[in-house]
Amino acid sequence: MSPTLEHEYLIELVRNRPSLVTFLLAEMGVAVPAFDELTLGNTDFTDCRPTEYRADSVVVMTQGGETVHAVVLEIQRAPDKRKQWSWPVYLSTLRARTKCPVVLLVFCQDAATARACSEAIDMGHPGWVLRPIVVSSKDVPEIIDATQASANAELATLSVITHCNDGTERLHKILHAYVQAIVQGPRDRPSYIELVLSSVPRPIGKIICKELEMSVDIEHLMDYPFVRQWVEQGEAKGEAKGEAKAILVILDKRGVPVPHETQERILACTDQATLTTWIGRAVTATSVDELFD
Repeated sequence: MSPTLEHEYLIELVRNRPSLVTFLLAEMGVAVPAFDELTLGNTDFTDCRPTEYRADSVVVMTQGGETVHAVVLEIQRAPDKRKQWSWPVYLSTLRARTKCPVVLLVFCQDAATARACSEAIDMGHPGWVLRPIVVSSKDVPEIIDATQASANAELATLSVITHCNDGTERLHKILHAYVQAIVQGPRDRPSYIELVLSSVPRPIGKIICKELEMSVDIEHLMDYPFVRQWVEQGEAKGEAKGEAKAILVILDKRGVPVPHETQERILACTDQATLTTWIGRAVTATSVDELFD
């Protein structure tokens, strides 16, 4: 099965902050031993036979230089009976490799998949039953405090993506906290804005962009890594007018369609002040017409 954004976003967040799995385990009442370092482990559990076994993510905990605990993270978009055979392989292989206790953490977006993945796996040996630890979107906390969102950008991002369909007043508080964390937090900290805008429904993306528009001054936009990256991608094209190309890159990254004639209009502009204004508007625009308002 080819990877999708729905499948990949949690892997990306854990890749940048492995401790996110310990937070999710704590939410499910599962304690982990004391550790002083978290690292990503090898996700390949393939043995000498042709069958390939590969987990979505592995996090290894160490204390005083010794491995004390490990977590296999799996993201399930739908029930899959084949996992009853592969998940035990992951755990037994990782346990043999690390010589420490291991747990299986399964993340599911919907309740039906979570129920299916929670089924105990009877290994056949008396008393040997694997019960996956399953986290669904309802188990992810709603991060509505900007300070907490700024301190843990990965958890705040997960909160936005998993609760984006709630349609409640709490959702607006989650979105506001996320945007304020971007605005108020350190400029060198990842915001995952591209990941969020690509994962949430378009109306929710518009709300986020509107919040950004109200919170960020145009002259300070280049202080934000995600804006800098988009602009640099435009300039890296080798075009004489990098700013104009950057506008098109930003709009493309945000999924805003740009007709051919509008592309030509942007590329033909030579006024630096106008281009700077358009770059600022491109970051929050939901249609190309908003560039020129």
